[in-house]
Amino acid sequence: MPSKVSCFYLLTVVCWASALWYLSLSRPSTSYVGQLSIPIHQKTKLDKNVTASNIRTRPLNPHAFDFVINEPRKCEAETPFLVILISTTHKEFDARQAIRETWGDESTFGDGLRVLTLFLLGQNTDPVLNQMVEQESQIFHDVVVEDFMDSYHNLTLKTLMGMRWVATFCPKAQYVLKTDSDIFVNMENLVYNLLKPATKPRRRYFTGYVINGGPIRDMRSKWYMPRDLYPEAKYPPFCSGTGYVFSADVAELIYKTSLHTRLLHLEDVYVGLCLRKLGIHPFQNSGFNHWKMAYSLCRYRRVVTVHQISPEEMHRIWNDMTSKKHLKC
Repeated sequence: MPSKVSCFYLLTVVCWASALWYLSLSRPSTSYVGQLSIPIHQKTKLDKNVTASNIRTRPLNPHAFDFVINEPRKCEAETPFLVILISTTHKEFDARQAIRETWGDESTFGDGLRVLTLFLLGQNTDPVLNQMVEQESQIFHDVVVEDFMDSYHNLTLKTLMGMRWVATFCPKAQYVLKTDSDIFVNMENLVYNLLKPATKPRRRYFTGYVINGGPIRDMRSKWYMPRDLYPEAKYPPFCSGTGYVFSADVAELIYKTSLHTRLLHLEDVYVGLCLRKLGIHPFQNSGFNHWKMAYSLCRYRRVVTVHQISPEEMHRIWNDMTSKKHLKC
């Protein structure tokens, strides 16, 4: 007889498929580019305590958002070695489920080494999608949502939410991986070859695919940066947002630094700005790939992350790699 969880899961899959089919037929696609980052249910209040003397100490970017869905007790029973923060959107249920069943499976390393997986979202303008995510959360307990608008221009808010969550609810974790829902992660390479659980935990540590570049001033570009928002000619070194790893103490440092750092819509650049303020230099690691790679067993054994992987590919790659551990390259 199927378990209660299995029935709930099957029901969720059916509901997601029906909802997405309905939305694709009856509703036009919505773009949130350029939309303001404001809480959906939050009313603006006049602060009667504002004075000339305290204006300078008030946060520049207060991150005044509330958790709509949260898992505040997820770290209480056992402190994880690694917290995985995955930026995702409402319609990417298949990608989230593929991650749960492959490299994001929290039971991959057994009881000796705990890994915790969380999916990060804002809120959608469509209440149906919000309800579907809430149902999904009730089944899997691995979703965190704040009440900002979920959009490409708010990816920075999504990452800061993850930093806030680690700093508040899981500060004793050793490491954090921030990545996206279309990324394949070689967990054995990440955990055993890079982070090395048997060694002393590092502090003020940050690594990934380091980019040294400058702002793009072409308004047609996805990564356009206006001069009035960022006048400098160069960005500080930053890690590609497709995947980077840091010691958990850095989560609180970045979150607190962000409160006094002007918000930028380019999430990875913004994290780099916070790191520069903190005096933390990100280490280059060639195992983090921010592009797609054709699959081969030996090639994927050498990497930490690979970009643009579909849910179907994720299952196929994971199954091949786990079933052929005995083969040598």
